Amino acid sequence: MIEMTLPTMTCGHCVKTVTATVQQVDAAAKVQIDLPTHTLRIESALPAASFEAALAEEGYARS
Repeated sequence: MIEMTLPTMTCGHCVKTVTATVQQVDAAAKVQIDLPTHTLRIESALPAASFEAALAEEGYARS
């Protein structure tokens, strides 16, 4: 399980973008988002760095 905090994830549109980005990296990934705490959890066999790079490109850098 990969867990990260994305401080710039603040609305429903952000949730959709983050989810789509994660699934572009790994279509089989399971995504859980807690918007009030800006927490993203990803269940995937891929390394966290794969998701961090893709999310940073979309403007959602990890804190």
